[in-house]
Amino acid sequence: MDGNGRWAKQKGLLRAIGHENGTKSVRETVESCAELGIENLTLYAFSTENWNRPKLEVDTLMKLLVSSLKKEIKTLQDNNIKLNAIGNLTSLPKKVFKELHEVIAKTEKNTRMTLTLALSYGSREELISAVKEISDKVKNNIISSENIDESVINKHLYTQNLPDVDLLIRTSGEQRISNFLLWQIAYAELYFTDVLWPDFTRQHLYDAIIDYQKRERRFGKTSEQLS
Repeated sequence: MDGNGRWAKQKGLLRAIGHENGTKSVRETVESCAELGIENLTLYAFSTENWNRPKLEVDTLMKLLVSSLKKEIKTLQDNNIKLNAIGNLTSLPKKVFKELHEVIAKTEKNTRMTLTLALSYGSREELISAVKEISDKVKNNIISSENIDESVINKHLYTQNLPDVDLLIRTSGEQRISNFLLWQIAYAELYFTDVLWPDFTRQHLYDAIIDYQKRERRFGKTSEQLS
């Protein structure tokens, strides 16, 4: 969800206003995905690198996250959406951590869609953590190194209960992954749009999905093998 700051700058507004307007796009995207029958949606809300931003902006983002969680709990419940979170969650401020887990607990039995927030998330950090956990288990003879395969690695990632990514959408014209779900997007279709996140509407989401539907997903096979 990229472009909040640039959206605000273009309008001569504070970056915080851009982030606030970005929450409207979050709501519209979440509701649209639920209506379309999409079972899993992951939003890259705050990266490990985002901690390096000016303290005022970080503090604003954290306050906005708490207020959004409180405000959107009804929307999640009304739409039967389960909230999930991945990342180094213990690094979040105590108030954010508490509010986040309260909403997760309240929505844990919802079944229509799982909305995952990537918070204080970095894929390299995730992979390092997985390697350490697996190494400790090998060292303590819990698992054998010969038995390490994709399924073992998957079980030690933050996303262990989520499927691999089918479609990755990045807004604002940037065309890079930025340390997001590097393992999980191995065969994802990538979609880049120049639209800044606060301007991202339901129609933009539809355009991305329609573009995805036109693509042939071969997973290493030939077109002839799929027909």
